[in-house]
Amino acid sequence: MGNKIVLCLCFVFMPFYVLAQTKTGRISGKVTILDNKSIEKGYVFLINTNFQSNINTQGEYYFENVPFGSYTLVAFASGKKTYEKDITLYTEDIRLDAIYLQDFETELESVTIQAQREKTFGITRLKSVENFGIYEAKKNEVIVLDDINANLSTNNARQIYARITGLNIWESDQAGLQLGIGGRGLSPNRTANFNTRQNGYDISADALGYPEAYYTPPTEALDKIEIIRGASSLQYGTQFGGMLNFRFKKGNPDRKLEFITRQSIGSWGFLGTFNSFGGKIGKVQYYSYYQYRKGEGYRPNSNFDYHNGFIGLDYQITKDFLVNIEITKMQYLAKQAGGLTDRNFQENSRQSLRNRNWFKADWNLFALNFTWKLSENTQLNMRNFALIASRSSVGNLERINVADFGGNRTLIDGQFQNFGNEIRLLHKYSLGNQNPKNTLLVGSRIYQGTTTATQGEGTAGNDANFSYLNPNDVENSDYKFPNQNYAFFIENIFNISQKISITPGVRFENIQTYAKGYYKQYLKDGAGNIIEENKFEENKARTRNFLLFGLGISYKYSDKTEFYGNISQNYRAINFSDLRIVNQNFRIDPNIQDEKGFTADFGIRGDLEEVFTYELTAFYLAYKGKIGQVLRTDSVLFNDFRFRTNVSDARNVGVEAFGEISLSKLFGGKNKNLKSSIFANFSYIDARYINTQDNTIRNKQVEMVPPITLKLGKNFSYKNFNTSLQFSYIKEHFSDASNSQRTATAIEGIIPSYKVMDLSVRYTWRFLTLEGTVNNLLDEKYFTRRAEAYPGPGIIPADGRGFYLTLQGKF
Repeated sequence: MGNKIVLCLCFVFMPFYVLAQTKTGRISGKVTILDNKSIEKGYVFLINTNFQSNINTQGEYYFENVPFGSYTLVAFASGKKTYEKDITLYTEDIRLDAIYLQDFETELESVTIQAQREKTFGITRLKSVENFGIYEAKKNEVIVLDDINANLSTNNARQIYARITGLNIWESDQAGLQLGIGGRGLSPNRTANFNTRQNGYDISADALGYPEAYYTPPTEALDKIEIIRGASSLQYGTQFGGMLNFRFKKGNPDRKLEFITRQSIGSWGFLGTFNSFGGKIGKVQYYSYYQYRKGEGYRPNSNFDYHNGFIGLDYQITKDFLVNIEITKMQYLAKQAGGLTDRNFQENSRQSLRNRNWFKADWNLFALNFTWKLSENTQLNMRNFALIASRSSVGNLERINVADFGGNRTLIDGQFQNFGNEIRLLHKYSLGNQNPKNTLLVGSRIYQGTTTATQGEGTAGNDANFSYLNPNDVENSDYKFPNQNYAFFIENIFNISQKISITPGVRFENIQTYAKGYYKQYLKDGAGNIIEENKFEENKARTRNFLLFGLGISYKYSDKTEFYGNISQNYRAINFSDLRIVNQNFRIDPNIQDEKGFTADFGIRGDLEEVFTYELTAFYLAYKGKIGQVLRTDSVLFNDFRFRTNVSDARNVGVEAFGEISLSKLFGGKNKNLKSSIFANFSYIDARYINTQDNTIRNKQVEMVPPITLKLGKNFSYKNFNTSLQFSYIKEHFSDASNSQRTATAIEGIIPSYKVMDLSVRYTWRFLTLEGTVNNLLDEKYFTRRAEAYPGPGIIPADGRGFYLTLQGKF
């Protein structure tokens, strides 16, 4: 292994000798304020570089020794709109004078986010107030996609979320078709413990009744990813995990048409194409893309075919009134190789014991948003969104230690139709001569969701046939789950002084859930013949009204250091998968109840002279009646199965730490072409079941909670060349509340510790960029989950070493 690491490091640094002779030039120009006032304080810089220039009183700026290539130039001044322009340096001296800064028309994202990018190679934090949200005293992280070097073509979550603390990531498919992340000891299953959003609106199957995200936006189209922890429950819904928001790129405001194309190839027959169009014509700014991916997969029987498209329009009707329209379409078909037993995995982790399992998803999202600037201190935002979607799976759900002898497959189908409206009023005000001003945020939410879920027998073949044999009377269950949600919240930042703020908040929730349909039970003889069939009709309704409270405190010790603390109540309603599903590996307590609890954080964050950026957080998650899975044995067939119920009360306590050091600044490097940093991301979590009389789980570890997560990374860039090396370590943990070591069906047991290393390289020449990635550089054999149903049941192996190349052109 030592020789492998030496070879990797040689591969990382050898290209710098070749690139050292790249030509350089000078960029200069003049910035003008439209009202002809002098510029008191302004800057011009090139994104993703260390090149930054003050704007002098005459508006002049300049950069020396800039390597030839393509850049994005940004100019800004206090109280003015940010100016961005794509430029290409191909001569020794260019001058750009046509830079005009205008007054703000609407509240735009602050340029301070841009300025912070130099410090941390891809991660920053939200402002106290941004995008009609309050983030004062809250743990939050923002991934800036342009500033990280990762495998974007396959949505590689291990690399993209490397700097986000406390995450457990499931790796279930080669191309990142579904995202599975969980924070602070919460299940990563389809990211269901986060309120998952795109540009501020819901994208999951049913945010209330079935909050699973079968659709994940392509990272090639994203500007940034925002993550706010459990304290976001007052503003974004009651989930314990917090809020995850994918924010798309915008069209280039300085061009009528900008075209970007990315073509990718990779291991196991991977092909990907991503093409985007964006720009601004008159008062309309637009951005659209189409992405296609296909591949054969790491294991047999794991091929996929994926399509995704998007169009977004911003229409600035007046300087104070903005309309936004967005449409998203995604569909894919994937064959699933099924799970393995522990013995299968040790013998050959790439084998497949199932060749008749398929999954498909079809996602259609619509959004219509309005933003009004009512006055200098007051703004109103309205978000209207709708989802029409479906997911279907067909295959053999039999335990993986039993051979597939053919016969009819199990077909599970879900249809989702949802509509939501959110209104937010943001108002800044002063009490006397107070500075800074206080901020009040008032919001409401109306949500209507309807899910149709059916399960019955499908065809006996091995093709992707998603039709029932008896569609009018399916064999297992047929349900409709309507639900409604009405919510109202208030949150306010009280700035006690320049350094201290207090942010209290309250949220009122009305949740109405319904279940109407039937399920069937069968009595069979030893040969599997049906002796008796029973059909049970159900018509259930539940209504809940409750208040959630929260409080945050921030102390800004200096401009570079902040102490913060918060506590917020959380609530997780049971969803339709908690109510009815037929699976011999998985059974549900008919008396299962909602979860209640709270999240508390205390932390410190800041940076030291732009050399060291850090954040240290201690947290506590408390559950009353935590929903979990315990191992049970069938009294008749003596088969092991997971039993999903309110296991007991639980608590997760832990520490999260992140730090990144700019080596080039630490050692006083004056070469602006050279940038280097190292980062470390560490979390320790102790999650236990408490307050229970059940001796089988008392003080046992909560399932799917790695006690230690460690991620290390090294970034190095010279002129237009950039490389990164990343290491991930996840300590062993359990897959059920009983803390089983191993079972014959492999749906329970230890998830062993594993170590993974990734290497990424990128080089830009004028309008072309070449990217290369080696995933799982040392070819580690590991797995991140044991599935009780799709895509298993059993162990789902992670991918071995894979190679990927992407060529990008920007025109």
